[in-house]
Amino acid sequence: MSEKFRALIIEKTEPKTFTRRVGERTMADLPEGELVIKVQYSSLNYKDALSAIGNPGVSRNFPHTPGIDAAGTVVSGPDGFNPGDEVIAIGFDLGMNTPGGYGEYVRIPAGWAVHKPAGLTLREAMIMGTAGFTAAQSVDALVTAGIKPEDGPIAITGATGGVGSVAVSILSKLGYSVVAFTGKTEEAADFLTSQGATEIKHRSELAEDNGRPMLRETYAGGIDTVGGIPLSNLLKQTKYGGAVTCCGLVAGASFESSVFPFILRGVSLLGIDSVECPLSEKQRIWDKVATDYKLDSLEALSREVGLEGVSDEIDKILKGGQTGRVLVNLSL
Repeated sequence: MSEKFRALIIEKTEPKTFTRRVGERTMADLPEGELVIKVQYSSLNYKDALSAIGNPGVSRNFPHTPGIDAAGTVVSGPDGFNPGDEVIAIGFDLGMNTPGGYGEYVRIPAGWAVHKPAGLTLREAMIMGTAGFTAAQSVDALVTAGIKPEDGPIAITGATGGVGSVAVSILSKLGYSVVAFTGKTEEAADFLTSQGATEIKHRSELAEDNGRPMLRETYAGGIDTVGGIPLSNLLKQTKYGGAVTCCGLVAGASFESSVFPFILRGVSLLGIDSVECPLSEKQRIWDKVATDYKLDSLEALSREVGLEGVSDEIDKILKGGQTGRVLVNLSL
């Protein structure tokens, strides 16, 4: 194991000014921890971009290496982790204030990592990453709630984003009809159709605050990745006994709703968290990703960059210009 390694480094040069560069870090820069992993792949999530611009709700300690996802091989660890074991780490504090997957090595508590399932490669795991994992959690929550393909279509907001695009693919694989809401209806139509969307609608159809407590029953369920008014309108249109999952807030951190969808239609609102999700649940979902939810279209969902390409991708995701997933290959 080399004492020095490559990493994307975010530095604070003025109170509100942050710079990015690929440079060298040392093992001494890493915090104490039981598990050392040589990272082979990471991925890009919106939270990584927020970390890179110094959002205080994500990262406060600089210089810092983002990357809330990491997949690689064990260098050293406690019982249960042998050198060479392939592992996946997402969530908890990784890439927030703990140096993350945009470095060739991470050192973390053993309780942050799961063993990679046999049916998944490290590369495939990071094409999924936190966004894909969250999509799998969301789909699993709808399935567990008893929503079946024959019950009607599932609406997905933010459908071209990381969570949304993977959710489209998984639901399609399971036989559901999927209505994809996006602000990129023209440029993303072919992409969403190739991932299995049966209908594509512009996000503006859910963006109007119409003031009505209920709307016509349209969707058996929904996966909301944006929050705000779209979540309110989606709840109003969910069929009797349906369920909507919630995992994002780009359209707003709050929303308004009457109690009517819940007490007249028995609609369930299901919160999805991938960060503090217990390790046993993380392992269960990753096992699902490797089996029932395994996608044949993973490569089509992603683009691959090395560390030097991450900064441009951060700018793109902050402007809302990303489609699908960005895989970060630490070997490039």
